[in-house]
Amino acid sequence: MRKALKFLTRAALVLIVLLVLVGVWKREQITRLLAVNSLFSEEKIVGNFSNMDSAFLTRSMSRGDGPVTPLPIGENWAPDAAVNTWIKDRAVTGLVVLKDGQLRHESYYHGTGPKDRRISWSMAKSYISALMGIVLDRGDIASLDDPVVQYAPALKGSAYDGASIRNVLNMASGVVFDEDYLDFNSDINRMGRVLALGRSMDQFAAGLQDSFAPAGKTWQYVSIDTHVIGMVVRGAAGRPIPDLLQEHVIAPMGLEADPYYLTDGYGVAFVLGGLNLTTRDYARFGEMFRQDGMWNGQQIVPADWIAASTRPSAPTAPGKEQYGYQWWMAPDASEGEYYARGIYGQYIYIDKARGVVIALNSADRGFRGDGVNDQNIAMFRRIAADL
Repeated sequence: MRKALKFLTRAALVLIVLLVLVGVWKREQITRLLAVNSLFSEEKIVGNFSNMDSAFLTRSMSRGDGPVTPLPIGENWAPDAAVNTWIKDRAVTGLVVLKDGQLRHESYYHGTGPKDRRISWSMAKSYISALMGIVLDRGDIASLDDPVVQYAPALKGSAYDGASIRNVLNMASGVVFDEDYLDFNSDINRMGRVLALGRSMDQFAAGLQDSFAPAGKTWQYVSIDTHVIGMVVRGAAGRPIPDLLQEHVIAPMGLEADPYYLTDGYGVAFVLGGLNLTTRDYARFGEMFRQDGMWNGQQIVPADWIAASTRPSAPTAPGKEQYGYQWWMAPDASEGEYYARGIYGQYIYIDKARGVVIALNSADRGFRGDGVNDQNIAMFRRIAADL
């Protein structure tokens, strides 16, 4: 009995030591996994969204060594009671409003400020769209109708085999991908754990095998489609996305702060939602698009790509939100009215006819509510009309 007790005691000590060693060895992965699990909690969401680099693997980009491009100050616009109620209800953290390139309003809430680099979430999709237009214009990609596997051969044999670049840009890949953030076992949450544990996003995408429709026939919002676009751009240009974006977009724009991407364990940028910039720098990107890609006398993004990517082209249902090449349009959008949108209330809204750009960062845990996006677009239009 004594020998058995001694054996069990020693075994327990060995197990404890092994668990401690595993904990130390996997400390970073465990920390990131815990961060994923509490990322959107009510008490942490605001701070998390301003400090994503404290919990995840990241890749910084240089803003360049040129001067910051100023945002000229225009006549001050002040929110009225209705706008202030909306700001409170939607847990807005940063609001920047431009009219004809002039800064008409800037405000921050919940302890955030102008230097905070806020997570873009799916607004990042519109940045990779811009980069696609640049790479296409350079001739690295011959046609949007080329198959994605031509530039991303790792996808051969996956559900993406047979889809064109255009199909995937339009979110019409037909690939089965569950985007339910509330389901622990959904594809979007499995993907989050891939990121947190430092695994490969490319392998995750290549592992998707099921389709619900032929490519190009049906629109369905599939976030991993944007990662596939990133794989295509990397394959075509032969360079990482952060290097390409830094050279062709970030450095020429004279941003205020060095942006950064979240990455997987292989240094691959999380291009579908991992970009982090200040709210003013998001506004600069929107203003560049409002000016048809021209910025500081330089054509950053080809004007014809901006026109093509920001008009409805995806096979979306009539009367519903429309989709282009990783940009959104309201069902009743006027000419030149479109927006980038991310979960929890991130927007870059552009109304070219009125000369208005609105950059919004939020921590809106109610963003999924019925009609919330419609309310936000209505508020942007109200602000634009009031300037």
